[in-house]
Amino acid sequence: MTKLKGKVIGFGLTGSHCTYHEVFPVMQELVDMGATVIPVLSYTVQKTDTRFGDAEDHLKKIEEITGEKPIMTIPDAEPLGPKRPLDCMVIAPLTGNSTSKFANALTDSPVLMAAKATLRNESPVVVAVSTNDALGLNGVNVMRLMATKNIYFVPLGQDHPYKKPNSLVADMTLIPETIEAALEGKQRQPVLIERYPN
Repeated sequence: MTKLKGKVIGFGLTGSHCTYHEVFPVMQELVDMGATVIPVLSYTVQKTDTRFGDAEDHLKKIEEITGEKPIMTIPDAEPLGPKRPLDCMVIAPLTGNSTSKFANALTDSPVLMAAKATLRNESPVVVAVSTNDALGLNGVNVMRLMATKNIYFVPLGQDHPYKKPNSLVADMTLIPETIEAALEGKQRQPVLIERYPN
């Protein structure tokens, strides 16, 4: 029996559009494992059409997978702390922009409010970073989150060390394992992995 059966998991998405094709199958996997998945979307996810797909199509896909109406406003995300507590909050992908805000306690999106509400309950927040500046200006923010109680990282590595030397991206397939470890108060190891194809 899966450890995630019956768990209520918030699933926040921020604007790293190029990784959605990796994230949606994981969302489905969590549902198949018996978890209730509550989607929480940043404003960028809700509104932005890109070469990786239209926002409207992404919204439909997310609702189809989870069977839940996505949370799309800060007031709707706030009750995930006191009134509708989550067992775990996942943010996948977590952009560099949202990383910097989260690390500096800025709560200006539904996803960040859901994360703040979850930490308020001392429940785990699992982050799957996808940013071009994790080894640059955003490095201090990544490390600040890594050193913060109840925040756990999906293992991550350089996705292209030669063309994008400062970029780090999580291995989205490891989200379920990272959640299981986080629910036991443990960081899934190793945190730093080889991602670039040899």
